[in-house]
Amino acid sequence: MSLRVAVVGATGAVGTVMLEKLRESALPIGELVPFASERSAGRELEGGLIVQGLTEESIQGFDIAVFSAGATTSREWAPRFAAAGCVVVDNSSAFRRDPEIPLVVAEVNPEALDNHKGIIANPNCSTMQLMVALKPIHEAAGIERLIVSTYQSVSGTGVKAVAELDEQTHAVLHGMEPGEPQVYPHPIAFNVLGGAGNFADGDDHTDEERKMMFETRKILGDESIAISVTCARVPVTYSHSESVNLQTREPLEVEEARALLEQMPGLTLVDPYPTAAGSAGHDDVFVGRLRRDPSHERGLQMWVVSDNLRKGAATNAVQLAELLHTRGLVGTRAAA
Repeated sequence: MSLRVAVVGATGAVGTVMLEKLRESALPIGELVPFASERSAGRELEGGLIVQGLTEESIQGFDIAVFSAGATTSREWAPRFAAAGCVVVDNSSAFRRDPEIPLVVAEVNPEALDNHKGIIANPNCSTMQLMVALKPIHEAAGIERLIVSTYQSVSGTGVKAVAELDEQTHAVLHGMEPGEPQVYPHPIAFNVLGGAGNFADGDDHTDEERKMMFETRKILGDESIAISVTCARVPVTYSHSESVNLQTREPLEVEEARALLEQMPGLTLVDPYPTAAGSAGHDDVFVGRLRRDPSHERGLQMWVVSDNLRKGAATNAVQLAELLHTRGLVGTRAAA
């Protein structure tokens, strides 16, 4: 049976890549329908696709919907799609903490899809790439403690952040004073912001840091992992980089860890290390600088890089859609 697939948030940075990945996918797509805000309704996209607005009538009759339209839109419309017989893969933070909704990385915990109730959550982009690198190590030796520092690109904040970086960089390079920052609290060009994300009242960690702590434990199914995270924003357009220090529960030699990573689907080892620019536009997670932490006999260190719009968002969402189809987990859609 051919599938009717929706992309909600199709005109955004991630939504555009979702459409690209769906066109390349093995899914038997009979119809691909983009959705976006009312102001984008009627706009023609590549391939002659016409953007639709979200209404109770327009969302009927879909098999799978992939969302990247923000948590507010997802909370309102994902349950409506699900009620209409569609399975939703949501890229926002709306459902990740819900114990009834699986939080899934395709190569890491695909079995979590089996008991879905109509909605599946895509993890945060920084968590996503980390899980691909940690899964084989956690499975072989357990992880006792994890310390992660992220260097996150501006595309993780959206197209306005990319434009702000471009405009500020142009101004500085041409001897002009950049305007007041609109997206970030400080200028991002030629700068590093030591707190990627937002600080909730009374919290000394950002929401990005809290997401990584919670999501890591949920995906790996291990609440006992001690985790410390610092998220920073850097003046890079695409790809997040992560410095990862971990302490295993059982002894694991560096060469044993390397062999495990070499066998991990969706992961490529790069010596001496991958770069953000070199990883952009690729679907894999790239790992380098795998070495022993000299301060602890069971400590390992590595450098993890991945394109945040691809594996960090769109690629995983489409992989989950493919898994839902191959595992026979797409329900009978409601009649249009």
